[in-house]
Parts: sequence; structure tokens; C-alpha cells
Amino acid sequence: MSRKLAFTKMQGLGNDFVMIDAVRQPIQLTEDQVRYLADRHFGVGCDQLLVVEPAQTPGVDFRYRIFNADGGEVEQCGNGARCFARFVFEQGLTDKREIRVETKKGIIAPRLEADGNVTVDMGVPVLNPADVPFVSDSDAYVQPLDVAGTSVAITAVSMGNPHAVQVVADVDTAPVAEQGPLIEHHPRFPARVNAGFLQVVDEHRVRLRVFERGAGETLACGTGACAAVVAGILRGLVASPVAVETRGGELTIAWNGVGTPVLMTGPAVTVFSGELTLP
Repeated sequence: MSRKLAFTKMQGLGNDFVMIDAVRQPIQLTEDQVRYLADRHFGVGCDQLLVVEPAQTPGVDFRYRIFNADGGEVEQCGNGARCFARFVFEQGLTDKREIRVETKKGIIAPRLEADGNVTVDMGVPVLNPADVPFVSDSDAYVQPLDVAGTSVAITAVSMGNPHAVQVVADVDTAPVAEQGPLIEHHPRFPARVNAGFLQVVDEHRVRLRVFERGAGETLACGTGACAAVVAGILRGLVASPVAVETRGGELTIAWNGVGTPVLMTGPAVTVFSGELTLP
């Protein structure tokens, strides 16, 4: 049976989202319905669909669920986390400017800043290959990955979702379209992976493109920016804080080293709200 669904379209550096309030309108979306909502011709159109649900853990404000445009549920989304914090505040679901949110991979803590940006404590990056997950018999921070006969030096990092970061001379000419899907589906990443292409500009500035798992290349990827800075610091190429230039805009990432959380600061913008009938 069809039903009407209220939604809000938001974006963080061009990484766009359909936000669903499942606190006041409880709903369980099917994969087909997620794909319909994400479709840019027949639905609303988005990179990911984000669902706000009541918290299931004491001391936490909300549950945060993330669905890629292909309908699959994933663990984490950094740009989405910033939009999530603004959405629940603007919708009156909370009057807190800092909240605690549970995801599939742990608790994050977004905070609305006075200047309108949002800072998110993204948690401690996971570097142990088995926990990324990345199939390897080495725990080195830089490892070779065979991509269609080419050896690519990658750093495997999980920010709640898996990333493979490589350093390139110029992101504008990097083989994102060619290597991105091959890395995403590489057998050494059993849960698939987000492929990051990192260009170092100077010690505190980088440029980044990310081919996202289940979404393809997006204008920006928040967890990808976090993973890229972690990889750059581990390789001795950059120092915290780091400005990350994406095709959609700029994020600031701070990280004090192994065992400490990554802080991400950037914009979150409401585009429009509406209502549609689900098939």
C-alpha cells in the first residue's frame, strides 16, 4: 500500500542527502524504495538517504542509519553526520547544539558551531587491517595493492567504513573513474571499500577525490577526508589541522595521532523539504 512520506533535501559540500524523520513518522524502507528516493530522474535524487530513528542506547540522543543510492545500508557517512545534526535541530527534534548519535559502527558526537558550521567527533580511526577489513599479513601503514596489473601504494583506514587512500601527483588527472570501481570491489576488501585519491598541496592543505562504495565518485566525502588526513599524517606528508579541498568545497580535519579521535568541521545546508508518495 502506498503512503505519503515527508522528507528534507540537504547537502554538505555537494554531497547530497534525503533526510527522513522516522521519529515522528516511523517507517521501514525497502531497498527498492531507497533506490526510488535516490533516483535523480524518478525520485528526489541523492548520494545517500539518511534516516533519523529513536535511540536504542541509554545516554544517546538518536540512531543514525545510512543507505547508499543502490539501496544498501552502510556504517558511516561524515558529510551526512553534519547534515544529521542540523536537521534534528532545525526540525525541533532536539534543542541541543551537541548531540550523541549511534551508528552501525559506534557513537559519534556532532556539534553545531556559532558560525553555522558543524564539527563532528568521528571517533578513533581503525588501522588494524583485519578490522578495516583489509586482507593482509602486514600491519604496515603503506601497502601495495594490485589494481589490474598496476601496483598501487594504499593506506587502509576505517572511519566506521573502509577506505583505501593512495597519494597522487594531481587529483585532476588521477585515474578515479578507471581505478575507483576496481578498488571498491577488490577481493582484499571483503566489505568493499571507498577509494581515495589524495594530492598533498602543503603541510596543512590537500586536495581529494573519492570514489564511494555504492555511490561512485561524489563531490565530497566526509569520512574519506578524515581517512585521507589520517593516511597523510601516518605517511609523514601533512600535519594537523589539515584543510581538505574537495570538488564540493572545503573541510577542516584535525587528528592528534594513533589512538585519538578525528574531528571534522564543515558546512551542512538545507536545500528544500517536500512530500511524496512511496510506490
